[in-house]
Amino acid sequence: MKGRFSKINGLMVAGLIATPMTFAKGFDVRTLTTLDSIHSTAVSPDGTSLVYGLKAINDKTATSNLYLKRLNQSQSDLQLTNHVSTEHSAVWSHDNSSVYFISIRSGSPQVWNLSLTGGEAKQITDLPLAIEGFKLATNGRKIVLSMSSFLDCASLRCSADKFAAQKAKPNAGKVYNKLMVRHWDTWKDGSYKHLFVADITNKPITKVTNVTAGLATDTPAKPFSGMEEVTFTPDNKHLVYTAKAPSKTQASHTNYDLWQVDLNGENLKNLTEKNKAWDAHPTFSPDGRYMAYVAMEKPGAESDRFAIMLKDLVTGTVKEVAPLWDRSARQLMFAPDSRNLIVTAQDIGQVSVFMINIQFGDIKQIQGEGSSSLVGVAGNDVVIKKKALNNPGQLYKVSFDGAHVEQLTTVNKEKLKDVDFGQFSQFSFKGWNDETVYGYWVKPSNYKSGEKYPIAFLIHGGPQGSFGNSWSTRWNPQLWAGAGYGVVMIDFHGSTGYGQQFTDSINQDWGGKPLEDLQKGLVAVTNQQPWLDSTNACALGASYGGYMVNWIAGNWSNQFKCLVNHAGLFDMRMFYNVTEELWFPGYDFGGSYAQVPKNYEKFNPVNFVDNWKTPMLVIHGEKDFRVPYGQGLAAFTILQNKKIESQLIVFPEENHWILNNDNKVQWYDAVIGWMDKFTK
Repeated sequence: MKGRFSKINGLMVAGLIATPMTFAKGFDVRTLTTLDSIHSTAVSPDGTSLVYGLKAINDKTATSNLYLKRLNQSQSDLQLTNHVSTEHSAVWSHDNSSVYFISIRSGSPQVWNLSLTGGEAKQITDLPLAIEGFKLATNGRKIVLSMSSFLDCASLRCSADKFAAQKAKPNAGKVYNKLMVRHWDTWKDGSYKHLFVADITNKPITKVTNVTAGLATDTPAKPFSGMEEVTFTPDNKHLVYTAKAPSKTQASHTNYDLWQVDLNGENLKNLTEKNKAWDAHPTFSPDGRYMAYVAMEKPGAESDRFAIMLKDLVTGTVKEVAPLWDRSARQLMFAPDSRNLIVTAQDIGQVSVFMINIQFGDIKQIQGEGSSSLVGVAGNDVVIKKKALNNPGQLYKVSFDGAHVEQLTTVNKEKLKDVDFGQFSQFSFKGWNDETVYGYWVKPSNYKSGEKYPIAFLIHGGPQGSFGNSWSTRWNPQLWAGAGYGVVMIDFHGSTGYGQQFTDSINQDWGGKPLEDLQKGLVAVTNQQPWLDSTNACALGASYGGYMVNWIAGNWSNQFKCLVNHAGLFDMRMFYNVTEELWFPGYDFGGSYAQVPKNYEKFNPVNFVDNWKTPMLVIHGEKDFRVPYGQGLAAFTILQNKKIESQLIVFPEENHWILNNDNKVQWYDAVIGWMDKFTK
C-alpha cells in the first residue's frame, strides 16, 4: 500500500491507495491485538543514536526488548536485549556509551545498565522496593528513583514489609480519614510516591536518600504522567518536580506546583506558589539559563489551557511565551540553541509539532498531519513518534524547518501488509451558534461507489477530548470500517485543539451545545457524503461519550437504531458522590452537587428516561472508580423495566478502559454484533 495526502475544499484528506493484492481485508480486532508497539524511546546526548523498546506479540506471547538505531546510517537496527523479563524506561548515559533501563531480571523492577561496547547488563539498584521510574543527572554521577513508600517508615525495608503484610491480608478493612480513598482502579493503601537520590558507583545501589520526605507527595496524577515531571537542575545540585502540597482537599483541586529541593532532601522550595492552578513539566535549557514549564490559569480546572512559561534563572523574571497562541502545550523541550522551544499541541484534529522562539514568541509548525509526541533532539532534527488513523505508530526524524521527514521504523509492516484501511477525511460544518465545528469520516474498507453504508456514530469522552487523526488500541475507528460501517466522529463544542474558548464552552452545558453539534454534524456529513445512510445509524461512546448516549436516549431517541453505552454517566447526583477526582465535576458544573444541584439536574440523563425507547448495549468495568459500575447497572435496570431491548456486559477486572486483549476481542465482537443486529 502507498500513502496519499490530498486536499479537498481546503481540508486535508488522508487515506490509502491499495495496490493490487490477493488477500486485502478490513482491519479487525484480532489483528489489533497482535500488533507490535514502540515504547521507551530516547535519543543519545550527542544526537547520533536512538534507543527504543519494542513490545512484540507472537502467538499471544509478548516480549519487550530494547533496540539501537544509529541515526544518519543505513545499517539495520541492533537488538540490545533478549531476556524473558520486560525491559523499559530506557535512558542514555551522559557519555553516550551505555543505556540504563528498568528490568525485573532480579525478581523485582530495578535499574540495569548495558554497555554498548559489549558484555552483559549490570544491575545498578538492589533495593527492596520496586523502581517505578528514574532519571540521571547530566554528569552521570547521581540518579533519582521514583518508588512508593509509607510516610511512617524510616527505611525502604519497613515499607516493603508493610506491602507484604497488606498482600498477605487482602480482605482486611481499609481505614481512611480523608479523600481521595481510591483512584482510577486502585484503593489507596497508605503509600505515596516519593523521590530518592543516590550516587552511581561501581557497586549496586543499596542506600538512598528520600528527598521528598518533607512533602507528602500524595499526587493522584493522571496515569499518563511519569518522570517527565522530574528533572535535575543544570548544576546537578537540586531536583525540580511536580506535586501537590499536603492537604485534606487533594480530591477537590488541581493545584500542582513545581518544587525544588537539595539532593540531600533539604531546603524545599515552592517555585510556583503564587499560581493556584496547575504547573507542570519543568524543563531546563542546554545553556542552563532558562527553565520552561507549562501552567494553567484557572484553579480547579483540569482542561484549562497549558500556557508556556519561561523563567530566567539569572534575573529571576518569569514571562509567558507566545501569550496570544490559543493552544494548550502538551510537551516541550529546548532546541540546542537554548533560544527555541519544540512543543506539541492539539490543533484542529491533529497533535502537531511547533518551534517557538522564546524571545519573540514566533510560532512555526514543523509537523502537522497525525498525532505526534516528542522523543528527543538529534542535531538540527527532532525525533518524534507519530500515529494516525491508518498508522499504529512509527518513529520519524523531522528537520527543524519541517522540510525533511524521514521514517525511522517500519514496525508491523508484515502484519498489516494485507490490511485495507478505510480512507478518511476531515470535514467541517456550522454547529451551535453557526460556529465552525470539525469532524472526521472514515469509509468502510469494502467501500464501493454508489452504495449506502450504515453509520457508526462515535462520540468521544472527556468531554474535553477529541477523536482526531490518531490511533487507539481501545476506540479504533478502523475496526468499524473493517466491519463494513462508515464512521463519523465529531469534535463538538467542548473538544480540545480548537482554542480555549471552544473547550470551555461545555462548562455547565453538557447536554446543550454538544448535542446540537452532533445533530447538525450528522445532517451535514450525510449531505456531504451521500454514501453514509443517515436512516441506518448507531451511536456509541464511553465515559462522557457514554453520558451522551444516555442523553441521546432521552433527547434524540428517533435518530438511531441502536445505542452502545460504555462506562457512561447516568445519574449526575450519584456520580458526584462516588467519583474520585472531585475537582472535575466541581469545575464543570460550577460547584458540588450540594452547592448547585440545578446545574447537575438540568442535564441529568436519569430525568429523561421516560423518553427512552432505543435498544441499548451497556458495558462497564467493575474496577472503574472514575464512573463506578452502578451507573451502568442503573441504566440497564431502567432499560429492562421499560422492556427495551438491552444487554449488560460487566468486566470484573477492567477499569474505565478495556485493557486486556481477550476482553478487547469480546468487547468488539459484542459491540459490532449488537450493531449488526439492528443495521444489517
